[in-house]
Amino acid sequence: MTKNFSIILILFFIIFLNPIYVNSCDRAYNPSKITVAGGSITEILYFLEEQSKIVAVDLTSNFPEETKKFPSIGYVRNLSAEGVLSLKPTLVIGEDDMGPPNVVNQIKKTGIDIVILKEEHSSEGIIDKIKCVGEIIGEREKTIEMINNKIMPIKIELDNLSENIKNQDIKVMFILTMDSGSPIIGGKDTSADGLIEMIGARNAFDSFEGWKPVGTESIIDAAPDIILISNRGAHSYKNLDNMHNHPTVKYTPAAINKNIIALDGMQMLGFGPRTIETALYLSKKFQTIENN
Repeated sequence: MTKNFSIILILFFIIFLNPIYVNSCDRAYNPSKITVAGGSITEILYFLEEQSKIVAVDLTSNFPEETKKFPSIGYVRNLSAEGVLSLKPTLVIGEDDMGPPNVVNQIKKTGIDIVILKEEHSSEGIIDKIKCVGEIIGEREKTIEMINNKIMPIKIELDNLSENIKNQDIKVMFILTMDSGSPIIGGKDTSADGLIEMIGARNAFDSFEGWKPVGTESIIDAAPDIILISNRGAHSYKNLDNMHNHPTVKYTPAAINKNIIALDGMQMLGFGPRTIETALYLSKKFQTIENN
């Protein structure tokens, strides 16, 4: 294999197989009919009061309730080009896990504007994402005004509270689901890890990266003070009292002190406008828990 051919082959993989193509916040040519692949982007368009531009959404777009009226293009990571293009959108905006890559390529080849936004799991990342969407749809000034009026006051309060929580060294375990054997726990560099850091607490499982099943002994050793779990992950339990007695968590400080909190998964991990509000809510709750 010649050197030039090797270079061409490498470029082929970079250009055609890498799903992260675009992170430009340039104004779209025509943002009048948007297909959304990512719940946080749908939330942002509603936050900006620009939902009239939406023509279709993916399955993670479940807030607000009225998003159910839109045609669905399927799950964000497993889309079909036909489904995305069926309503003739003028713009496709996706989160960075939009895929599969060959579908993204097919959409690009049609000439329709497609933007895939990079995800940063922090309050600053959320603000940057809102700004980016506002730029793309041509509503820069309106977006800045809404961020300043509605998001920044929450962020400022959150930042102050999270500094206090950092001094208390509260350990948090985030459970995605408990349905199949060992709980699936959020480690380092996950959306759960980003949420915990926003709150000002410490991830009890920062010793590994990604989402992994974790055994009872490791959970006991980690001794989380608080357990967060998605409503979907807790759906098997009629109430959280039953979860406090689950064999995998019952000996943790969180279960013993009944400090298990269940909330909507997208609300916590979507990293749209609601996530900053949720982080503030949890920061306040964590301080109350610590003071009891």
